[in-house]
Amino acid sequence: VKMWLRLLGSFFLLVGVAFAVPAQEKRIHRHGDLSDHAHDDSHGFQYDHEAFLGKEEAKTFDQLTPEESKDRLAKIVDRIDTDKDGYVSHSELHYWIKHRQRRYIEENVNKHWKEYDQNNDGKIAWEEYKNTTYGYYLDEEFDDVDDKATYKAMLTRDERRFKMADRDGDGIATRQEFTAFLHPEEYDHMRDIVVQETVDDIDKNGDGKINLDEYIGDMYTPEDGESEPDWVQTEKKQFKEFRDANKDGYLDANEVAHWILPGEVDHAENEARHLIHETDTDKDEKITKKEILANWNMFVGSQATNYGEDLTKRHDEL
Repeated sequence: VKMWLRLLGSFFLLVGVAFAVPAQEKRIHRHGDLSDHAHDDSHGFQYDHEAFLGKEEAKTFDQLTPEESKDRLAKIVDRIDTDKDGYVSHSELHYWIKHRQRRYIEENVNKHWKEYDQNNDGKIAWEEYKNTTYGYYLDEEFDDVDDKATYKAMLTRDERRFKMADRDGDGIATRQEFTAFLHPEEYDHMRDIVVQETVDDIDKNGDGKINLDEYIGDMYTPEDGESEPDWVQTEKKQFKEFRDANKDGYLDANEVAHWILPGEVDHAENEARHLIHETDTDKDEKITKKEILANWNMFVGSQATNYGEDLTKRHDEL
C-alpha cells in the first residue's frame, strides 16, 4: 500500500488544503456552501438542484427527460420520508441534504474500509488499524531510528484520536466511529482532538500554547533575501487584535477553537426551510410527494431545464 495511505490517519486534516487556499487560511475548517451557483430563484434553480442532489448527481439529472427526472424524484421522496407518514418534514429534508453534501466523506471511508477491516466483521479494531498502518515501520527490522521515532509519535497521535472517536470505549470502531476518526472536523464530540492536534502541530516549544512566532512560522518561513509578504503583517495584527482574545500573547485551546472551528450558518437547514416554504401550498410546514412533484423543476433538473426551459415557471405540464 502506498505511503500516503499509511499516513492518512495523521495527516488528513491538512491534505489538499495547505496550498489550495491562502497560507493563513489552511487551518480553518469551513463547511462550504451547497453549490457554487448563486441562490437566486429568479434566475434558475441550479443552486437548489445541487443542494438537494449533490453536485455530481445534479449533472446526471440534467441529462434526463422531464418524465425520467420526475420519476426518479418520486423515488427519492420515498427515501426521504423515513417515518413513512406520507410527508417530508423539515428534519427529514434537512437530514437528506446534509447526507448528500457529506457523500465525499462516505466515499472516502468506503475506500479505506476494506483495507483496515481485515477480518471482515464490519468493524475495525484499533489493533487492526495499528498493525495495517504502522506494523512494518515499528518492526525491529526497520532500523531507521529517526523515522521509527516519527512513526511512534504518529501512532500515539492516532491512538488518541481513535479513542476519542470510539465512544463506547471497546477498542473497536463502528463505521460511524471510524468516520469520526478519519474526519474529526465533522463531529462536535471530536472538536477537542482537532484543536489539540492543531496546537501540537504549531507549538514548537512544547508549552501547550501558541505564541506569535509559532503562529506565523506555521504559515511562512522567510527565504534568504526575500521580503516579507504584506499578508504576514496582516496576520500578526490579526493574532494580536483578534486571535489572542485575552491579550496574554498566546493562543490557548479555547482561542484556537474559535480560530479553526468558526461558528457558521447551517446551509442545509436554510435550504430545507427554503424548499418547504416554496412548495408547501397548504402551509402545514411539511410537504407531500404531490407538492414536491408539482414543483419538480425546483428540486431537480432535466434536459428541458438544461437547454433553456423557463426555470422560474413552476408547473407540472411537461
